[in-house]
Amino acid sequence: MVNGQSQRVVIIGAGAAGLFGAIACAEAAPDLDIHVLEAGREPLTKVRISGGGRCNVTHACFDPALLVTHYPRGNKALRGAFSRFQPKDTVQWFQRRGVALKTEADGRMFPTTDDSGTIVDCLLGEARRLGIQIHTGTPVNRIERRDDEFHVFLKGAGKNGLTAIAAESLLSADRILLSTGSSPAGFRLAIALGHNIVPPVPSLFTFNVRDKTLQALAGVSVEPVELTLKIQGEKTLRQTGSLLITHWGLSGPAVLKLSAYGAVGLHRQRYLAELLVNWLPHQSQEEIWLQLLQAKQEQGKRLVVKYCPFSLPRRFWQYLVLHRIGLGQDLTWANIVKGDLQKLVGELNRGAYPISGKGVFKEEFVTCGGIRLRDVDFRTMESRLCPGLYFAGEVLDVDGITGGFNFQNAWTTGWLAGRAIADVLTVSRTFAPDQTQDPAKKRQSG
Repeated sequence: MVNGQSQRVVIIGAGAAGLFGAIACAEAAPDLDIHVLEAGREPLTKVRISGGGRCNVTHACFDPALLVTHYPRGNKALRGAFSRFQPKDTVQWFQRRGVALKTEADGRMFPTTDDSGTIVDCLLGEARRLGIQIHTGTPVNRIERRDDEFHVFLKGAGKNGLTAIAAESLLSADRILLSTGSSPAGFRLAIALGHNIVPPVPSLFTFNVRDKTLQALAGVSVEPVELTLKIQGEKTLRQTGSLLITHWGLSGPAVLKLSAYGAVGLHRQRYLAELLVNWLPHQSQEEIWLQLLQAKQEQGKRLVVKYCPFSLPRRFWQYLVLHRIGLGQDLTWANIVKGDLQKLVGELNRGAYPISGKGVFKEEFVTCGGIRLRDVDFRTMESRLCPGLYFAGEVLDVDGITGGFNFQNAWTTGWLAGRAIADVLTVSRTFAPDQTQDPAKKRQSG
């Protein structure tokens, strides 16, 4: 659609990657006809709920080489992408539009308003300003490629949309950006266009531990701990960070990071594994032993359950003494025997907690798996198998650990795709033959 008509870009999925890609495309080529199709009732739903409603926009990691280490899958492919658009660019992008971000102690970056609505309003405002048409309640049934354009078949016109497609069941498009996240519908569209899918499985989840006494400590956190995850037939994984005890087992940043790196293996083993916890990672076994002996010598009259010689929560220490070791409530430090001291050292340094399943990480679920990365050119995000088709965000086999890394993947890949689409359509328009001129006159001038 070049001669006398606006070229049309259809973006399927109105999440972070899709909207950011649409905006990048419209900014680079303002005369393109850009439509964003969203199957749900409203755009940017995941942005709204992320970070407990605060939106963890990105992470204050501005070295691409270091940034990619936070992605269990996709890190090699993202290396070049982050050299073109990284968290520093994200911060500046929002700042230029009046949205300031702040950095918290752990590196996570949020809007200074602590309100995800600030990010949503910014993105939707930019889309309106640039004339991008967003259609909600508009699922895509199938896509067909005919000659040099795509035909997008819609299941129904968007009645609840910000802008409805009036009684159309078909949209033609010069380029398509697929940004449907982990939606099975998006994967079906990609498969129909010749793509292979790495089977998606959950990532970023909590661990279920069947120990009612431990679960009774819900809300207790320990920082830092060192976790070792042993999955049958898989490489042993380790992570250090804070740990949170929950009503179903264990959570917190250290657990969520382990779940991301172990996502495929845990799924394969039906989420049955062994978690070893070092509650005192900065102390060796010998140092722990000496500290326990010192408590026995200097605090002999005190009850073991009441006096903890380490910086651990009181309730957790009582759980350890009474339930993990099985000591009596009336036992004093003077009367504790060597064997029980050795058990304490073992529990503090390498306590074993069998994992019996997975929980969820609030509503911010993430999956690994998706479009096979070798089939995508990460310089442009264009498919190597279906020219004119682009991908961005979680639809790709890319996922990051918790902390704003998954949103950064969305911003980066969306921006790259949007710019690439704008560039290629601008070039095609520039070099398209002028068919409005009389053919005879064209021949004479030639």
